[in-house]
Amino acid sequence: MINRSGTARYEGLGKAGKGHLNTQSGTLTDARYDFGARFENEPGTNPEELIAAAHAGCFTMALSFALAGTGRTDGTLDTKAVVTLVQDGGGFTITKSALTLVASIPGIEQAEFDEIVAGAKVNCPVSKLLKCEITLDATLK
Repeated sequence: MINRSGTARYEGLGKAGKGHLNTQSGTLTDARYDFGARFENEPGTNPEELIAAAHAGCFTMALSFALAGTGRTDGTLDTKAVVTLVQDGGGFTITKSALTLVASIPGIEQAEFDEIVAGAKVNCPVSKLLKCEITLDATLK
């Protein structure tokens, strides 16, 4: 079992509050997050873009290992995830994570590529965690 951790501190309440995020690895250290960063595109991060980065990273690594499992040793995978947050009554809900992949894998046939990509989408641990629609648009160059 592997455990990873992150912490959040929010000083003040509501729109006037200011928050900071930290990760166990130190990659995020006092990273700013607040209402402005989340809802008004001000500097800082927010939970949705962190989830998007986590989903893109997890899916891409799962795909990389699935491709390596077929004996391949070369290729490039570029993935973007867009997480959608919508108002839901008095709160908000994440309704979708849309993955877009552009891949360059020498010598792979489209059908094999499609099968491996579909498996990585379903088996990525972050995909398993998310309880929303997950779409995937994959292009093989």
